[in-house]
Amino acid sequence: MLTANAPRIRTEVRVMFFDTDCGGVVHNIAYLRFVEIARTLLAEELGLGLAQMVDTQKYPVVVRTEIDYRKGAKLGDRLVVEGWLDQLERVRFWCAFRIVRPQDEALIAECRQMLALVQMPDAKLLRLPDEWEKYRQPEASASA
Repeated sequence: MLTANAPRIRTEVRVMFFDTDCGGVVHNIAYLRFVEIARTLLAEELGLGLAQMVDTQKYPVVVRTEIDYRKGAKLGDRLVVEGWLDQLERVRFWCAFRIVRPQDEALIAECRQMLALVQMPDAKLLRLPDEWEKYRQPEASASA
């Protein structure tokens, strides 16, 4: 479990022509682009800003994506993407995302992504930063 102070972000996107098919419905792959925007903002909250990644050559890479499409969004829709740090492991971490259309409060999609930190150019897997430990919920004491 993570603490209440684990990073969360919220951003808005607008559905553009290039996000849709000829019927004006959003392509399933476009939702992943919306998640990518949110994940980049969330990475900044975790101390992994774009310039810092370039300087250190340490990058979060997506290992797994799970997405559930709930309702279709359409051309011109304004959507809100929320993202948060969902789970920490030793070398992997999970981020979760919700895409909502505020106009009618419709849940459009839910997504979880497993990521790992790698050191480039060798793609060496790294342990998660020690400073992320502050987001872990302390485990309950077994002695009571």
